[in-house]
Amino acid sequence: MSKKIVYIDLDGVIVDLIGQMHIELAETSKKYDDPTDIIDDSETIFLNSKPIPFALEAINELEKHYDVYILSTAPWHNIHSWSQKRIWVEKYLPSMFKKLILTHHKEQLMGDYLIDDRLKNGAAEFKGEHIHIFENDFPTWESVLKYLIPTNQK
Repeated sequence: MSKKIVYIDLDGVIVDLIGQMHIELAETSKKYDDPTDIIDDSETIFLNSKPIPFALEAINELEKHYDVYILSTAPWHNIHSWSQKRIWVEKYLPSMFKKLILTHHKEQLMGDYLIDDRLKNGAAEFKGEHIHIFENDFPTWESVLKYLIPTNQK
């Protein structure tokens, strides 16, 4: 019997991109009208970001029960982000670096679940179940695991 497929977004779900954004904003003299614009400018933001607490452990647990892939979107205007995401995944999730998918069209992938913190880049149109993490129904990684791995399967 084949395992169900789970896609997991990277930025804001596994990677603390916002935390690194604040660090880099504090270190730069450049002023941004929109602080998130640093994401397009930075040559290190993706590489230097830290994991979100409990995300790596949750993924390791999900891998025991599901066929798990990392599904992320990389900014078009930051050419460094594409390779940095791959390097980050290899560093923190070595079992997953060959299961990294970068796309702006998440709705095109076939799978059972998508764990994502946003509705953009096709997440809202994903044909499986969108688990909107860090929102009301799934406020934590723990709540996602409780939903996807019932107690009798652990």
